[in-house]
Amino acid sequence: MLWLLVLTLPCLGGSVPVTSDPGPGTELVGIMGGHAAADGKWPWQVGLWVRNQTSSQWIFNCGGSLIHPQWVLTAAHCIPGRNPETRHIKVQLGRLRPSYSDSVQVARIIRHPKYRLEMGVSGGADVALLKLEAPVQPSNLVRWIRLPPASLSFPPGTRCWVTGWGHIAPGVPLPPPQNLQEVEVPIVADEICRQQYGNVLKDDMLCAGSEGRVACPGDSGGPLVCKWRGSWVQVGVVSFGPKYCVPNVPTVYARVTSFLPWIRGHIRSSS
Repeated sequence: MLWLLVLTLPCLGGSVPVTSDPGPGTELVGIMGGHAAADGKWPWQVGLWVRNQTSSQWIFNCGGSLIHPQWVLTAAHCIPGRNPETRHIKVQLGRLRPSYSDSVQVARIIRHPKYRLEMGVSGGADVALLKLEAPVQPSNLVRWIRLPPASLSFPPGTRCWVTGWGHIAPGVPLPPPQNLQEVEVPIVADEICRQQYGNVLKDDMLCAGSEGRVACPGDSGGPLVCKWRGSWVQVGVVSFGPKYCVPNVPTVYARVTSFLPWIRGHIRSSS
């Protein structure tokens, strides 16, 4: 399974600050320190299935979130290839466990125009939109997450939640039955996060995590959600973290508010 993918970002060891130029060593991320989620608790959570061009097998690849009856938000690096084909990507909805059998077809793939394949996540703009072939009907298990107002920001220490099917410890994949995991994580101040990631951290990124509660290999593209005025809003998209899932180094997310005009523009034009 494609739980791991080496990216061109700093190799982070322990809590030693990194200020050097990007180099190999950072990997896609999932969940550490979490526990099994209840059925229907995170109804916007989706899973991405990607068809392997060599073996023709379908592989559970990334997470994502339903942000509209017909649109999914995920990470740009979750979309393989320079010219991806919609027939090679399907989306799983309303399931606690990976399940290809009832996944739905994608009609359109849109990477953010500022995302650069040659730079990967280190260049920022690590977001992509997937349009489903048909709108989905809301239910107890399937519902879309609200996007935040453009001016909304959460102070460091705000408790938010990230969900996914990634590793539960360094080198330890989520064991059967692979139930969706959830973990509460605090927002981390940009200046603190830059002590770990240096100049790799861009304005369109934010950090979250605490000791033993961070992201690990396996669930890039998944949502970071926070409570605002009694409702959940999505503030981040899982982007990257340190190699080997260092437990005291925060995870980096694409900052959703940085991409609101782009997201809403595509949804409006499609409608």
